[in-house]
Order: sequence, then structure tokens, then C-alpha cells
Amino acid sequence: MELYRLMLKRGYSEPFCDEVTKNLNTDWTAQRMIGYLSHYEKLRLEDMADEVLAILSDRNRIMDKKLTEAANIRWNEMMWDGFPYGEEDE
Repeated sequence: MELYRLMLKRGYSEPFCDEVTKNLNTDWTAQRMIGYLSHYEKLRLEDMADEVLAILSDRNRIMDKKLTEAANIRWNEMMWDGFPYGEEDE
């Protein structure tokens, strides 16, 4: 809501604010945009949209990195402990 109110205060239309906040719907992404806006008084819609895309791209890259790290941890466990396939419970 903080991002939404800030954008309205700066003169952006409600439909535009709705779309931005609908896409930047986590605290992390909203704070990134608020930080970006703190450096400018008013930006063109195109610049705002570019920053939204950049923030979402960063978020996706971080999520992919975390998934890869989890897979690497599991792989290392299997390499250390052995593969569970084909083992019978006794």
C-alpha cells in the first residue's frame, strides 16, 4: 500500500498504480521500487515500466539461484551418502 500511495501522490493514474503494485506484490519488490522512486521526483511511465521489469527479472534470478542451490545440496548429499535407488528396507 505504501508504494501505491506514493505513486498516487506523485500523480500517476490509478490504473497504472494498480498494475505496478499488482506485479510488485512482495515487500522486497515494493521496497526496491520505493527506493528507486526516492531518487526521482516524477518519472515517465516508460521508465517506471522498465524498472518494474528489472525488479521482476532480479527476483526471478534470485529464485532460480535458490532452486539451484537446493538442488546442489541434494546432489552433494546423494554423492556423500549414496544414491537411494534400488535399496531395500530391512
